[in-house]
Amino acid sequence: MDQQQLPTMKVTVFVIVFALCQINLLGQDLLAELDKTSPASKDYTIATFKGTRLVNFHTIETLSKGTMEVRIAHRFGSFSTSSTNLWGLDGPATIQLRIDYAVSDRLMIGLGRASDHKMIDGFMKYRLLRQTTDNSMPISITTLASVNIDSEPNSLLGVDYYHYFSSRLAYMGTAMIARKFNSKVSLQISPVFIHYNIVQNLTDKNDMFSLVYSTRYKFTKRMAMILEYAQRITPYSANMSQYYNVLGVGLDVETGGHVFQVFVTNGYSINETRTIPYTTTNVGKGLMLGFNLSRVFSTTSK
Repeated sequence: MDQQQLPTMKVTVFVIVFALCQINLLGQDLLAELDKTSPASKDYTIATFKGTRLVNFHTIETLSKGTMEVRIAHRFGSFSTSSTNLWGLDGPATIQLRIDYAVSDRLMIGLGRASDHKMIDGFMKYRLLRQTTDNSMPISITTLASVNIDSEPNSLLGVDYYHYFSSRLAYMGTAMIARKFNSKVSLQISPVFIHYNIVQNLTDKNDMFSLVYSTRYKFTKRMAMILEYAQRITPYSANMSQYYNVLGVGLDVETGGHVFQVFVTNGYSINETRTIPYTTTNVGKGLMLGFNLSRVFSTTSK
């Protein structure tokens, strides 16, 4: 190599090394700035409620992806019945069995059947917003839509028998809005819309609106007081005085993988499209004992 080219080569190598060092330092500075400006990952508020339902109605909670919940809901007869009926424990009772599954951490589907009117329902539930611990999102919102089938054979209505399958259908939609105020207190309000393809009486309306209020007060590590109230908003029947708003008050108990809820309520029917508009027993004379028992199973291998 020509001796005159050596100084030039040394200068070129020096310039390249210097440029690479500057690029590296500049990259580190940019990464540092990005770390400063990038939003920190959010921590979500958990266990606003311990279960996907409280007494008669859904909460904002959904299952974790790949898990399945088996639920049994039971309502005994009214306390106002005689001692020979053991104050309702002998019945008449109604029961619902259902299986729910989480497609993702936000999306949940389910299928159930209740003995009252042989109601079969299928629903889809989606967790739209989640409350964060820093309150940048102060509430949680979960939406739900369900299709409900009155499968009772030849149900006699005020209008006629069910001549068509579509006449057996009712639809429900709700948006559940909840906030966990602290480790003890949670509150939820849920606007509910129900549509019936055919109504129970000739003068009834096909659509109705209601508001469901739900609250939970945790007083021990595994126990909480629960309260639920469904208020009918729009008049949907000419005989509104024969129907009543639904109240439920009780205890929520967590035992490992089980959630057990025991309560008193005046809502005999367990399906929402029956219990919200067509509860015929008031709180004063129609309270009955009820319970919900649920168990969660994982369907995915770890």
